[in-house]
Amino acid sequence: MKEKLKAFERLLTIMDELREKCPWDRKQTLETLRHLTIEEVYELSDAIMDNDLEEIKKELGDLMLHMVFYSKIGDEKDAFDVADVLNGVCEKLIHRHPHIYGDVEVADEEEVKANWEKIKLKEGKKSVLEGVPRSLPSLVKASRIQDKARGVGFDWDNSAQVWEKVKEEVMELEAEVASGSDKIEEEFGDVLFSLINYARFIGVNPDDALERTNKKFIKRFQYLETEAAADGKALGDMSLEEMDEYWNKAKELP
Repeated sequence: MKEKLKAFERLLTIMDELREKCPWDRKQTLETLRHLTIEEVYELSDAIMDNDLEEIKKELGDLMLHMVFYSKIGDEKDAFDVADVLNGVCEKLIHRHPHIYGDVEVADEEEVKANWEKIKLKEGKKSVLEGVPRSLPSLVKASRIQDKARGVGFDWDNSAQVWEKVKEEVMELEAEVASGSDKIEEEFGDVLFSLINYARFIGVNPDDALERTNKKFIKRFQYLETEAAADGKALGDMSLEEMDEYWNKAKELP
């Protein structure tokens, strides 16, 4: 523990020095750091998807720096400092885990999540969905919305019911496409929402699943490009059948 505290103190000291002496660091504000932080989170996400532990360590360091940077700016504004930030989250964790720090008993993780949402409502939140950031990517947001609704019991009983809902939504989309109505986008959204719901029931993270498919497609398509070029062919001049030959070979790669 002593070494961990020493390392954190070192980071705080360096942050103070950079804020005082570095022209770039002195210029930064909460607003200018925002987009950089978002970028760092996505870089961490990539490292996690690749299971690159060394890169995860580096990206966590970058994010830790950002958290300390925000706290430093908050201190300069006499709004909060890093101690306030850390104590605040500690108090929240203690309050929201009465099964650890109180006399509440829970049977499993689902009861923990249900208690968590009830506690937040008692803290003054008007809706269990308030905790879903408006700026989340839509796919992730849909998953979080469903998860929070589930926390208070608003959910299907089993995956079979959800799959029937998926098929129902697909049929409705097909009908709207066939008629050329102005509800195609709405129905397409309903299909996606129901599929994300089904993913939750079968234990699949839809964002992770889609990203793995993205990576798989990129790998195979780049193989197609490389091998076609090696054979002196340009993709724009090839037929779909010719490209499929390379694509099928790419599918055999590990």
